[in-house]
Amino acid sequence: MDKNEILFNHQTNVAPLGIIAMNGTQELSSEINDYLVEWYNQGGIDADSFLIETDCPRFSSGDGKALIKSTVRGDDLFIICDVGNYNVKYNMFGSQNSMSPDDHYQDLKRIIQAAGGKAHRINLVMPILYGGRQHRRNYRESLDCAVALQELQAMGVSNIITFDAHDPRVQNAIPLMGFDNVIPTYQVLKKMFTDIPNINVDKDHFMIVSPDEGAINRNMYYASVLGIDLGMFYKRRDYSIVVNGRNPIVAHEYLGNSVDGKDIFVADDIISSGESMLEVAAELKKRNARKIYAYATYPLFTNGLQVFDEAYKNGIINGVFGTNLTYRTPDLLQREWYHDVDCAKYIAYFIASLNHDLSISAIIDPHEKIQTLLRKTGNLK
Repeated sequence: MDKNEILFNHQTNVAPLGIIAMNGTQELSSEINDYLVEWYNQGGIDADSFLIETDCPRFSSGDGKALIKSTVRGDDLFIICDVGNYNVKYNMFGSQNSMSPDDHYQDLKRIIQAAGGKAHRINLVMPILYGGRQHRRNYRESLDCAVALQELQAMGVSNIITFDAHDPRVQNAIPLMGFDNVIPTYQVLKKMFTDIPNINVDKDHFMIVSPDEGAINRNMYYASVLGIDLGMFYKRRDYSIVVNGRNPIVAHEYLGNSVDGKDIFVADDIISSGESMLEVAAELKKRNARKIYAYATYPLFTNGLQVFDEAYKNGIINGVFGTNLTYRTPDLLQREWYHDVDCAKYIAYFIASLNHDLSISAIIDPHEKIQTLLRKTGNLK
């Protein structure tokens, strides 16, 4: 979408814009707000900031509450919530606790309660979908994500914007509510061409590989827009035992054309422990792949960074791309092998478009922008 389409006349927006940054999203929300203030000022709306001051304090017993410190009556309210930010702490019985996804979700519901139904509309920007990894039922299991979505709908939320949902079919739980699942393909490719300027993206030198069958769709899109080959691994599991709630992986089996001498790009939604991604990289190296670049929308690294430091040192992996849609540790941001993809402007486009009831099709499918990028970098065949 061209920026000029975002420079609106103040009479065309649905309602006055308001943004609430939940705990742990202040940095990202501030960047989004800066873009919106610039665009709206050019469009005739005089605003210093769209951010609304809020607080979610805790009592010493651990109970919490939410407070909105200015009116939201009649506002088109956008709440930005990162349920994956474990760096937010609170005191409970004299001890510091890291906020879990459950804690963030409860604070989100408190903020919606505090709005008291006065907002014109409530929209939720939740990059990591709460409960998204528990998206389907096997045997006697909970359906956390589906229940949360229905609960938010019942509380009056009109639209949810999420990024790279583990399984976007979970939106079937709320068929009458707006649900947009966004994959920042253009932002990732732009960062890759910026940080690795001499990379050659053609069928003879480059290839996309899906780390498993669950990630095939996102990798298929990369392969399609770049016009190159796609391979995939599938995880052979031992279904006779359960370890930490999952059937352990026995082996990664490869399907596809030869990766011999080619640079490889592997995309997934989350790097959690990172074991799976590194096993895939090692298997690709055994097949004589040249350089291997991994991407995950959410670079969590729950088991630390040491194994990736070793893999980078030993030439198993040459770079990892991740977004600023969730918390990244200062140590991660300082790593030579890590490339941080900025998505603040992308979210700002979404908020501005929804606030003016404009189509977001061009934002969700950035095919033309990717073609322009490939043309500029000399990679359009």
